[in-house]
Amino acid sequence: MQKPSGLGRGLGSLITGKKTAKEIIGVASEVAGILDTQEKIYQLPVDKITPNPHQPRAHINEEDLLELTKSIKEHGVIQPLIVTKIDNGWQLIAGERRWRSAKLAGLDKVPAIVRQMSEQKKLEVALIENLQRRNLNALETAFAYQKLVDEFNLTHEQLSQRVGKSPSTVANTLRILNVIDEAKAAIRDGQIFEGHARVLAGLPAADQLITLKKILAENLNVRDTEKAGHQVVVQKRIRKVSFDPEVKAKEELLQGILGTKVEIKKHGSTGQIIIKFFSEEELRNIVDKII
Repeated sequence: MQKPSGLGRGLGSLITGKKTAKEIIGVASEVAGILDTQEKIYQLPVDKITPNPHQPRAHINEEDLLELTKSIKEHGVIQPLIVTKIDNGWQLIAGERRWRSAKLAGLDKVPAIVRQMSEQKKLEVALIENLQRRNLNALETAFAYQKLVDEFNLTHEQLSQRVGKSPSTVANTLRILNVIDEAKAAIRDGQIFEGHARVLAGLPAADQLITLKKILAENLNVRDTEKAGHQVVVQKRIRKVSFDPEVKAKEELLQGILGTKVEIKKHGSTGQIIIKFFSEEELRNIVDKII
């Protein structure tokens, strides 16, 4: 019987024994239904496919890749890649792990669906595929969100609609970009997770480092991290309200010049000078001295 066109090695592996043309078409339709598309599945040369430049995932676990390679050697590529046509071949939109594993498995061709997409849509599809498979760490997700916002002028509301997340979830994920470099490295290495990162993002840089060290040293969960972050902030406030001889000296100098009570409140390098008066005459005297 003539080999049916459009059926890849992956799909072929689902078909055992002799099948009629009608039965084969039925299997193809079922696979198309799973993919939520009726688009044709092509067999494309592996070496003519290039990676997606908008791939949000920065790191692919080698162990997972080898495991998938072993599966592909045995069963083939079951789910087609999604690609777009370019001048010298095709460019991946989704399915980079399958493509890389197929190369490692020594396959010459892979099943793929060819679509024409805008650059924005390529990024959205790659991002959503990874999110659905939970393949991205919190930092990779945040970078991908920010790329959509920056490159395609999306509002947070538009972004939340495209990725299927609530606006508050999107905003909290984007806040992770505010963590210090040491925390970003810990996220990449799998030492801390999104919940930890959200807590750290709400702290000043110096407090982030203190809290991060505590998380790693004591293996804190997210709830304990929240408590640790709060404790650092409280201790910092206590240190701030403690007696500062330099500020006290400046208060006394101003009180001597103006002849009334003066209070200086500092918040880091900024603050307020509060000049108190107790009568209209005293206010006039203070103003005269200042001007």
